[in-house]
Amino acid sequence: MSITLERAERPLFESADWSFETIQRSHDEIAKIALGEMGLDIYPNQIEVIGTEQMLDAYSSIGMPLFYRHWSFGKQFARNEAMYRAGMQGLAYEIVINSNPCISYIMEENTATMQTLVIAHAAFGHNHFFKNNYVFKQWTDADGILDYLEFARDYIMSCEERYGEANVERLLDAAHALMSHAVHKYPRKRTNDLRTEEKRERERRLHDEQVFNDLWRTVPGKENVRSDPTAEERRRALLQLPQENVLYFLEKTAPRLAPWQREILRIVRIIAQYFYPQTQTKVMNEGCATYCHYKIMNRLHEKGLLTDGAMVEFLKSHTNVVFQPGFDDPRYSGMNPYALGFAMMQDIERICLQPTEEDRQWFPHIAGEQDYMAVLRDVWANYRDESFVLQYLSPHLVRQFGLFHVNDDSAEPNLRVEAIHDERGYRKIKQALAKHYDVSWFAPDIQVVDVDLAGDRKLILHHRALNKVLLDEKDTRLVLQHLADLWGYEVLMKEVDPGTDAVLKEHAASPRSGIIRLDAS
Repeated sequence: MSITLERAERPLFESADWSFETIQRSHDEIAKIALGEMGLDIYPNQIEVIGTEQMLDAYSSIGMPLFYRHWSFGKQFARNEAMYRAGMQGLAYEIVINSNPCISYIMEENTATMQTLVIAHAAFGHNHFFKNNYVFKQWTDADGILDYLEFARDYIMSCEERYGEANVERLLDAAHALMSHAVHKYPRKRTNDLRTEEKRERERRLHDEQVFNDLWRTVPGKENVRSDPTAEERRRALLQLPQENVLYFLEKTAPRLAPWQREILRIVRIIAQYFYPQTQTKVMNEGCATYCHYKIMNRLHEKGLLTDGAMVEFLKSHTNVVFQPGFDDPRYSGMNPYALGFAMMQDIERICLQPTEEDRQWFPHIAGEQDYMAVLRDVWANYRDESFVLQYLSPHLVRQFGLFHVNDDSAEPNLRVEAIHDERGYRKIKQALAKHYDVSWFAPDIQVVDVDLAGDRKLILHHRALNKVLLDEKDTRLVLQHLADLWGYEVLMKEVDPGTDAVLKEHAASPRSGIIRLDAS
């Protein structure tokens, strides 16, 4: 009797060399696993092969395929190129753009194994996360971003031709300095999609100019302007105070900006908002992509589509990516988002398939749930880093990573261990780690709170100094100067204690004459 074994499929490649046919076949086989077996939901893929210089160029323009010109991008390019040529810096294997279609740039220097890996990681893992996570769905417009970037580039080029490169450059310098304070952190009325922005630019500009003129022509005199509480309330409502989005406030309210200057501020603000979700989902986004590429590459090997040699090459790269140095290791620089994210995704799979009694107590809603991919897809769609860590960091992983919580109080002579590996300690460790991913803890809370309309039009801001941590003096002075140049009048920022509203420190700046040509038409 003869026994016929099912023949394994022919490997995708057997050497490090690749061709476009290899990439196409790898993509198609990955798609069968990602879409058919894992249930991923992605935008259509557009994969671009680029060289070293093109990758360095993408680095300098924050990874966007279309971008306006600015001297800082050239400076970044020169620095990265010098570091790379000197062997002091490597390059990413890929860059992926949150757009529809989803654009993935892969390095032509990659081996065939690495091309397969980065397609699984970026074109399917990141792609699924971009399309389905609620933070990206709420804050970004993947359908319109490429068209908007093209409009932004062309608009700024036209401004350079009409008003001079130096004037546009100085305006962009000031706008970039305020870019981290140019986002709406909470949901607002749904705005129009980005495809309509170019069409609405002229109409919006004319309408807004009428609003600005009416606002500043009707500034009341000094005679007891704030004695009428109703008038004060109307004034603050008109100015939308307090306002956390400083660049938005300047775009809408700065009394002396020309229409083209307002539009450039709007461009910078929209791009800043586009990147806002990425700061909140680094662990989840990289964890999702790393978990996806790990599952996909293993399945390709099981199906005979990857050779043993390719698998060894993949595992070496993967292990380097998810390596987490200990706190006493010279290489330690905090939690590696790839390591933590990947470990938590694997741990969720373990809890679903092989839960312990401890897992059943901590995660009764998923322990024993055999469809672990459904659980993971739900997690990827409905959490950001802070809530993800708070909800799904298990005692098992706390022990595996050797996590503990230390209180470092400058008023105390010694460090104090606040949490160890017991039930109370696990909860404290989860809460402490989750705070590291809370936007309110790593980004200063700065808001425009008032404008002296009746007097010298001084702009007043508050920095709510969490735990009385004050801003860096040098950086504050430089950024506040850019703010004063855009506003056109004096700016005062008070650092206040959120608990008592006591003023801890004050910073002031006055506009520099001629730095930004206001009222330019």
